[in-house]
Amino acid sequence: MKIVIINSGSSSIKYQLIEMPEQKVICSGMIDRIGLDTSNLTYTTATNKIVESLPIANHKIGLQKIAQLLMDEKVGVIQSTSEIKAVGHRVVHGGSSFSNTVEITTEVKDQIRQLFELAPLHNPANLEGIIVAEQIFESAKQVAVFDTAFHQTMPVEAYKYAIPNYLLSENKIRAYGFHGTSHKYVSEKAIQYLTQKANHKADKIVTIHLGNGCSMTAIKGGKSLDHTLGFGPMNGLIMGTRSGDVDPSVIFYMVKSLGYSTDEVNALLQKQSGMLGLTGYSDLRDIESNAEAGNKECQLALAMNAYRIKKFIGSYAAVLNGLDAIVFTAGIGENSDYIRRLVCADMEYFGLELDQEKNSIRSKEIREINTPSAKTKILVVPTNEEVEIANQVYDLLS
Repeated sequence: MKIVIINSGSSSIKYQLIEMPEQKVICSGMIDRIGLDTSNLTYTTATNKIVESLPIANHKIGLQKIAQLLMDEKVGVIQSTSEIKAVGHRVVHGGSSFSNTVEITTEVKDQIRQLFELAPLHNPANLEGIIVAEQIFESAKQVAVFDTAFHQTMPVEAYKYAIPNYLLSENKIRAYGFHGTSHKYVSEKAIQYLTQKANHKADKIVTIHLGNGCSMTAIKGGKSLDHTLGFGPMNGLIMGTRSGDVDPSVIFYMVKSLGYSTDEVNALLQKQSGMLGLTGYSDLRDIESNAEAGNKECQLALAMNAYRIKKFIGSYAAVLNGLDAIVFTAGIGENSDYIRRLVCADMEYFGLELDQEKNSIRSKEIREINTPSAKTKILVVPTNEEVEIANQVYDLLS
C-alpha cells in the first residue's frame, strides 16, 4: 500500500511516499517559504535529488508540484495518483475530541476547524493540506493523525489546571500535550530495544524530544502519564525561540507596568525568547560553537537548558515511582553530545551514568550511551514521525 504522508505547516509542506507495511520510503522532500518568491523545494528518491528555488504562492500549488514530480517521466515514482491508497496528515491539535487516528470526514474537518483557536499557527495549515490533498489524490483515503492523541491517557490530576472547574467543562482549558507522534514512536522503539536486546526493564521511561520545539513525556507501561507541554506548545523546557515555563506574574507585569500589549507579549514569548533571547542565536550548533569559544551567554544558556531538563527528569521519576531509562530524540537530542553530557552530569542518584566515548559517536541507529554498570539506561533513538504516521494510517485501514 502506497501512502503519502503530509505535514502541512503555515508556510511549508513536508512529505514522504512510503510503501507499507514494509515501511520503505520511496521518496521524500519538502517545500518551505510558501507564499514568497523564493520558495525552496526538495525532492529525493533512491536515484534522484532535486533542489529548486521557485515561487510557490500557496499550498495548493505546492501539492500540485509535488504530485507532478511523483508522476514525472524522468524522476517520478508512480504512474498515476490512483496508485496512492491513502494520505496521512499530521494534525497538531485534536483537543479532547480525538484520542485515535481517524479517517477524515466532513465532521472531522469541522472539528479541526473548531480547534483553530487552540492552535492558530498549525491547525489552519493542517486543514488546508487536507482540503488540497482531497482534490489532488481523489481516490485516496484521507486520514488524520493527531499530535495530542498519545497524551489522552494522562490522568486528570496531570492534565487539569487549578483554576475554576467551569473553564475545563465549558471552555476545555486543560493540558493537552504535543509531539505525541514522536514520543509514541521513540518510546515503542525504546521498549522493544530494552526488552529484546538489552534485557532491561522498560516500564518507566522518560522521553526527551529536543528540537526547535522541545518536550518531555513520562511514560508508564507504554502510555503517556505526564508531559511538559500543556494547553499550547510553549511551556515546559527552554526551546529555540519559545521561553518555556515562566511565572504568569511576569506577563501581567509586562502588560500593566511596561506597556506591552498581549499580542506583543505573545510574540516575545513565542518568537523572541528561549535560546534566541538568551544568546542571539536560535540554532544550537551556533550556540555550542560560541560556547566552546568562550561566549559566557551561550555557556549560561546551555546550562539553563540542561538544568530545566534535569528538573523534569527528577519530577517524572517521582510520578513514575522509578526510572528504567531516559530517551533522547529529535534534531538536538540525537545529535548534540554537548547537551546530553550536560543533562546527564551529576545524576548518579537516578542511576544515570554517561559513557563519554559512546556519547560522542554519531549514528542513525538506536544506541545506548550509558556505562555498563549504570542502573538506568540512556538511549538515543532517532525519531521518524512520518513512518509513525504511516504505521497508524496502515493499521487503521487494514
